[in-house]
Amino acid sequence: MIIEIAENAGFCYGVMRAIDIANRALEKHKTLYSFGPIIHNPQVVEEYEKKGLRVVESIDEVDGPVLIRSHGVAPEIYEKLREKGVEIIDATCPFVKEAQRYAKQLCDEGYKVVIFGDKDHPEVKAHLGYTNYTAIAINSEEEAKKVKATRVGVVCQTTQSVERFGRVIEILAKKIRELKVFNTICDATEKRQKAARELAKRSDLMIVIGGKNSANTRKLYEICKETAKNAYHIETEKEIDPEWFKGVERVGITAGASTPSYIIERIYNFIKELK
Repeated sequence: MIIEIAENAGFCYGVMRAIDIANRALEKHKTLYSFGPIIHNPQVVEEYEKKGLRVVESIDEVDGPVLIRSHGVAPEIYEKLREKGVEIIDATCPFVKEAQRYAKQLCDEGYKVVIFGDKDHPEVKAHLGYTNYTAIAINSEEEAKKVKATRVGVVCQTTQSVERFGRVIEILAKKIRELKVFNTICDATEKRQKAARELAKRSDLMIVIGGKNSANTRKLYEICKETAKNAYHIETEKEIDPEWFKGVERVGITAGASTPSYIIERIYNFIKELK
């Protein structure tokens, strides 16, 4: 059985940066607070909880320095933290920051801002804050058809599918008189999706590794499921069923941007040892 790992898989720049910032902050502080998990990977979150990174959902729970995770937060969160007088350690991904700036710019220019992404995702929630919550979040072609405005500005959740974003823009372009678009899908996302699709084409089975709460991992899984004969989304080797590999000649492995290399390596070796 041939096992191949996608050319682009695992930690992206934004995640590596957030982890590095958290590591340096934890050397200085015994306890650090984070709004939501630092990244969408349960194994990494558990590891950092042991190091002193406490995950909170409310400013009322904060009693010390705060790490702004890679997904970012809305402007009012910064204001409230400053009012509370706690140290702010900002680990927002630079690509997410860029999308935030564009969302604010479009709002200031008078456009009806449309954010293509999952409205329940923390990144999209932060983007909405940069438009004073006047923007709308859409996540399908059907929702794009319902947008009503003469001047529309669009930004995208950084981990969305390039193909899906293109289809949505095509729909909006046919009905909106003035349309201004910023493609804020990050380069790492595009590379991972392209590499996963290419690997899935030549694989009998695809293993997609990453948190079940990771948006970019779910997108990789959707791509692999459409392309390969079989695809499975797992977090650890404990979820693997040896029956999956019966009669399989080529296995492809990819991983979301929040998946550390040691988990990819562990799963690779587990599959390699299957008889």
